[in-house]
Amino acid sequence: MSNLSLTRRETVLALLSGAATTAALPAFAQQAEWRQSYDSGARNAVARSHTPMLSPESLQATEAAIVAYRDLASRGGWPTLQIGDKMSVGSSGPGVVALRQRLVVTGDLDANAGTSNVYDSYVEAGVRNFQSRVGLSTTGALNRATVAALNVPIDRRIRQLETNVVRLRTWSGNLGNRYVVANIPAALVETVENGVVATRHAAGVGKIDRQSPLLQTKIPEVNFNPTWTVPASIIRKDLIPKMRKEPGYLTENKIRIIGPNGEIQPSQVNWNSDEATRYTFRQDPGGDFNSLGVVRINIPSPYGVYMHDTPAKGIFGDDFRFVSSGCMRVQNVRDYVAWLLKDTPGWDRAKIDQVIQSGERINARISNPVPCYWVYVTAWATPDGGVQFRDDIYNKDGLAPAPVAQLSGDKDI
Repeated sequence: MSNLSLTRRETVLALLSGAATTAALPAFAQQAEWRQSYDSGARNAVARSHTPMLSPESLQATEAAIVAYRDLASRGGWPTLQIGDKMSVGSSGPGVVALRQRLVVTGDLDANAGTSNVYDSYVEAGVRNFQSRVGLSTTGALNRATVAALNVPIDRRIRQLETNVVRLRTWSGNLGNRYVVANIPAALVETVENGVVATRHAAGVGKIDRQSPLLQTKIPEVNFNPTWTVPASIIRKDLIPKMRKEPGYLTENKIRIIGPNGEIQPSQVNWNSDEATRYTFRQDPGGDFNSLGVVRINIPSPYGVYMHDTPAKGIFGDDFRFVSSGCMRVQNVRDYVAWLLKDTPGWDRAKIDQVIQSGERINARISNPVPCYWVYVTAWATPDGGVQFRDDIYNKDGLAPAPVAQLSGDKDI
């Protein structure tokens, strides 16, 4: 891609793909120049945008992406890849050539990277860049989920952008100097301060049949080493069936049954009836087994949901993280809580770690409650991070079925 021969389409797409880095070019075109170094190997992490998803800059970049993708569609878009589901560095064959061409179309790979039929470090880096834009693990290797995402038709991508730019306009005003955004289809939490993303956290969000709600609220309090009171819906849907199959489940997981006159033993309950729904089920504190882990982030809302830690941290390495009953599990929760409490006297990171280690039930009131927005955005762009797409897991875009999520049961995803 020559500095002097960039077409408007190539410049916009390279800008929005996130593949660009700075060079001595005009302000707009400099981001379209590909100068990524592979000297340290192709397994470098993909750079992440510092621009908040909900921001005027993101809105403007998304509007530009619509123009670029429409223009690309008028030129034929991209072809469907007819290649194997698995390829990685060292693979070879005509499928690699087709993959290169597909990555070049959206600016994930520089056209000057060659036409070799070998899956080299350049192809690996291009696949990583694409995977980062569709919310997949940036392995750099081709799998079924990546192929499915590559083969989403451009018309669908355009419709996603058009649908979501309306949502972004709704949130393009002043959301506060410090705020939290939880994007449900991305299963991702951003903390934002002074217009810049401070931290990012993978999240576990509601299943398709137990969806996390859209909400706007403020976070007033952090609960350390919490107990967990099991919601009535989970008692009906999960606990009763579990106890029918595994009578020792409550005892093993330190969940107590509380009735009007005190604690009740599991053996006293008729699990073949709805008797259990009349009691309170409360799990003891404990980061190794409590469903809330070591922290609950209190969020007032009519839905009874909140954010929390989890003992099952393996979910954060999954591409498909729609696993909860509506609440939101947060990766690296100590970093998240430290950010929430940074302006609250007496609650530095050392204090947070000390309280968690103590195992005591302690609440921390946030000096200035932090605005929190749970939103649903499946497509957006940022000037420094490319065009992002996520599956419409709850079918709110009206473009079902979601192509990648359909593979969630496959080990290969």
